[in-house]
Amino acid sequence: MTDYTRIDAYVLRLVEESTPERTMWNLEKLREGKKGTWNYIDGCMLTALMEMTRITGDERYADFAEQVTDFYVQEDGSILTLEPDKANLDDINEGRVLFEMYRRTGKEKYRLAADVLYQQLQVQPRTYEGSFWHKAIYPNQVWLDGIYMAQPFYALYNVNFGSGDCTDTVSQILTVQKRMRDSEKGLYFHGYDASKTAFWADPETGCSRNFWLRSLGWFAVAMADLMEILPDGDQKEKLVPVFRGLMESMRTYADAETGMYWQVPDRPGEEGNYLETSGSAMMAYAMLKGSRLSILDESYAVLGEKTFNGIMNRYLTFTENGLNLGGICLVAGLGPENNRRRDGSYEYYISEPVVENDAKGVAPFVLAYTEVKRRGQEGSNE
Repeated sequence: MTDYTRIDAYVLRLVEESTPERTMWNLEKLREGKKGTWNYIDGCMLTALMEMTRITGDERYADFAEQVTDFYVQEDGSILTLEPDKANLDDINEGRVLFEMYRRTGKEKYRLAADVLYQQLQVQPRTYEGSFWHKAIYPNQVWLDGIYMAQPFYALYNVNFGSGDCTDTVSQILTVQKRMRDSEKGLYFHGYDASKTAFWADPETGCSRNFWLRSLGWFAVAMADLMEILPDGDQKEKLVPVFRGLMESMRTYADAETGMYWQVPDRPGEEGNYLETSGSAMMAYAMLKGSRLSILDESYAVLGEKTFNGIMNRYLTFTENGLNLGGICLVAGLGPENNRRRDGSYEYYISEPVVENDAKGVAPFVLAYTEVKRRGQEGSNE
């Protein structure tokens, strides 16, 4: 049995050394000396911290998540640093914690802040098929990342504060399946331009040229979370085969030795390609959670735990200063027009920096860890 206790201590140390304006897992801002903002990276981590409290009973994780949320959300529900005019789906993600904060504290400002983000989605530009644009600077573009950034929040709002009707979320994901899935490999392309005019888009399909692991990971995490958020019924049932199909396809690309996945997942072992941490952690989380929710069978939980342990064995090192997590792609995207290096080519994806301790790897790793802990606890209770 792998000893995970040092990870517990590491996550707690990250919390204790962080402030709302300076979180220790947001390496990009730390390195640039910038103050914190309302952002998806911290949002993903706060979600993980809430899960840590849920399964350990240690309120210090949730208390810090509340400190961060309380700092950014003002009494009238406005959110510091939020720029709605950018129509950036990334900014929606951190709003996921608002629902639990409202339940925990009863503070009306959290409900009002959820309204603010929901209203941003109501005016979010859409493609002709009804899918949210990823950002205002990416007209007519749908990215897999954006499904995770917006749709779990959108569904949570409708379930908690709306009519419970999540047909818009379901419809947008089914459109992604229709437009962005490669039927031969069962994988989804990173991006899709409904106008088919972006320089990186295939002029016939509108899709980008390759599969990128972390974008697939964000999509997988969104699907796993939606399996828990959506009410039982016809709408949820429409997404079950989408989730199962993605996981069935992904497992065929798992590295036999480590259980991890490659930066460009369908081109294992090619020159420059590498086993990447953040996307692998997302797949581990999605498979473990999907199995726990009985959407996926037990074999997926076994593979998910293998993947998590593979990340630990390959990229996790302990030093006097704590833990270092390596093998993380710093960033990857498509365009915009004035950045043609980001063209969706194989060469582009393997050219982006590989770093240690960036939050886009740490947060999914902790999320996956919460599922491993939960699985261990349930096993010990049998």
